Order: sequence, then C-alpha cells, then structure tokens
Amino acid sequence: MAGKNIIRADLADAVFRKVGLSRAESADLVEQVRDEISATLATGESVKLSGFGVITVRNKGERIGRNPKTGVAVSIEPCQSITFSASPMLKAHVNGTSSPSSSICSLGRRPRAGRRR
Repeated sequence: MAGKNIIRADLADAVFRKVGLSRAESADLVEQVRDEISATLATGESVKLSGFGVITVRNKGERIGRNPKTGVAVSIEPCQSITFSASPMLKAHVNGTSSPSSSICSLGRRPRAGRRR
C-alpha cells in the first residue's frame, strides 16, 4: 500500500461501509470532524485523539533566514505552524510491534516512571 494517500472521500467511504450511514451522511460526518479539528486549532488549543496522536499549534517567533540562492539575510515574520505527535499505540501499529512499550524501548528511551495502567 506504499504510495497511496487516503483522501476525505476514502474516509467517507470507510464510514459508509463500516458504520452504515448513508454516503451523504458519511461525507457530512467527515466534514464535521475536519471542521471541528480546524476550529479547535484556530483557537490555539490542541486536539488529542486517544490512540492516534496529538495535533498542536506551535507559535514561531520572528527570525532571520537566508535566501538559499543569494545568501542574503531575510526577516521571516512570526507565524503559527501545526505539528502532529503520534501516540505510542499508533507508532507500535505502524512498526508492527505488539505493544507501545516495546516501540518506546526500541527507540533507546526508557519508559517514564510514574502512573501505572
């Protein structure tokens, strides 16, 4: 499946097949989820999808960059960017490991001490 991108229509079709909503309702549901995520990010809040990951807005301050062709210093205006951090469960699924803890350990990191599940 390498090289295939999933688009909104594919998500709506999956909802149609698996949930049983009509095609129009499925497409509307996907649009509503997208709109809700967009609206939440526009307020500066993070979107946490359990078992999937966290989408956050990151504020980047003004900084100096260089034109790669001429080498001239250029001021880059402050802006916001969107970042995604995958959950350990998603990473484990993508890597084909059985549990999130094994994917964390394979990265050379120790699991955090604290709360046990």
